[in-house]
Amino acid sequence: MLAKKTSKNQLTLPKKIVREFPDTDYFDVTVQERKIILMPVKITPADITLRGVREKLEKLGITKSDVTEAVKWARKKRP
Repeated sequence: MLAKKTSKNQLTLPKKIVREFPDTDYFDVTVQERKIILMPVKITPADITLRGVREKLEKLGITKSDVTEAVKWARKKRP
């Protein structure tokens, strides 16, 4: 399958490829060994993600002070 680069440096993905990713609007683009790699990405609003993290911490019984102590521990300089 071919995809042509336009004068605005855009690529149109062939329909056959797009059908494989029906709910994907964004792709992470990288280059590996001179190959362009597209990885589907799901964009989630930050407030939804943050809410989910807070709910998970609460279910696990992890408090704000637990997190503060964990951050202090992780930032300690080690010999």
